[in-house]
Amino acid sequence: MLDNLTQRLAKVVKTMRGEARLTEANTAEMLREVRLALLEADVALPAVREFIAKVKEKALGEDVIGSLTPGQALVGVVQRELASLMGADLGPEASQLNFATQPPAIILMAGLQGAGKTTTVGKLAKYLRENTKKKVLTVSADVYRPAAIGQLQTVTAQAGADFFPSQPTDKPVDIALAALDYAKKHHHDVLIVDTAGRLGIDQAMMDEIRAVHGAIKPIETLFVVDAMLGQDAINTARAFSDALPLTGIVLTKLDGDSRGGAALSVRHITGKPIKFAGVAEKLDGLEAFDPSRMANRILGMGDILALVEEARKGVDVAAAQDLAHKIKGGGKFDLNDFKAQLSQMKKMGGLTGLLDKLPAQMQAAAGNANMDQAEKQVRRMEGMINSMTPAERAKPELIKAARKRRIATGAGVQVQEVNRMLAQFEQMQSMMKKLKGGGMMKMMRNMKGMLPGMR
Repeated sequence: MLDNLTQRLAKVVKTMRGEARLTEANTAEMLREVRLALLEADVALPAVREFIAKVKEKALGEDVIGSLTPGQALVGVVQRELASLMGADLGPEASQLNFATQPPAIILMAGLQGAGKTTTVGKLAKYLRENTKKKVLTVSADVYRPAAIGQLQTVTAQAGADFFPSQPTDKPVDIALAALDYAKKHHHDVLIVDTAGRLGIDQAMMDEIRAVHGAIKPIETLFVVDAMLGQDAINTARAFSDALPLTGIVLTKLDGDSRGGAALSVRHITGKPIKFAGVAEKLDGLEAFDPSRMANRILGMGDILALVEEARKGVDVAAAQDLAHKIKGGGKFDLNDFKAQLSQMKKMGGLTGLLDKLPAQMQAAAGNANMDQAEKQVRRMEGMINSMTPAERAKPELIKAARKRRIATGAGVQVQEVNRMLAQFEQMQSMMKKLKGGGMMKMMRNMKGMLPGMR
């Protein structure tokens, strides 16, 4: 997201080394690059103008303290204003959902067709169940799109929430009221209402969603917008903001090939906080939006907090402790342990997900790694280990030529790949002997050469 901005800032920071303070001359060049990058990212022109004016006002004359260069000092100003543009100035409470009402708290989802509303309802249901321990009910008031009701029923079941059935012949207002009555009788904490989308904005759509809003009086009305929309997101946001009393924004498809302008434009146009961001297709791919952390990621500073959270969710602490005790006690690191480590990495978003959250300098250290190839290699490794017998996994030294051919056939790979995987396993085994259950940073440094392109 906003890769151009990251690259332009990095380039200009290099040219500003050695200067003692930020002046109008050296700031102008940096701001020109920032302006171009924002426009290329499809950020709305009014938002760009306001942003550049604020950065210029706060940057000029700022002393460069300590070991900071003028470029680094200006990046600091840009980071603070970028976070402010995305809602940091509203305070941390603004980006949180409001549940201060008699249950059920009603959340109405609005947006165009294709923005990802239905999937987002499922993601939000799962998020609320797991993070706030709420009893959630979902309902679809989309009676126009074929299979919309069935799709929501499927994702709701996957999220572990309750679903209220509706029919395409029912009226949206009647559906919403019936679901509300059911939620009250069955003591649900939250009711999420998925509304119909259209391919474009029309009066009938707005009249309908206003009627649903007036009937159920939701405490949260969330505008779901596709981050890949670019400039179209601005007109859509303005139309929904005029029609409904929006309380927040959900950005979807931030993991796609988006230029990211919607993240900045929609917040500026509506004046409402971004509350969630869809960062992956899976149901757990919804993150609470944090403006400061997103600004860090845009500027190539990484999001270490998100990395820690991924580790907290994805890592099996008991399994990690068992492995540490095993190694400390003189036990051998075997192929079962190796497979478990690959599985843990996948749970944390895989190589691509981990790399995306690291600062730009650490990403650069990976060189021009082909992440797709590296991810494919990890899957092949798992396939090869799955083709082994329990005895072979526990005692890799048993794997000789005939066994290698059988494993290769079972995994659909060449024997050379089995040899390569075993060599990489031996490297990891050797590291584990030296680490004695600790020294994670040392292990990460040594892992550079173990996957394709990671040199």
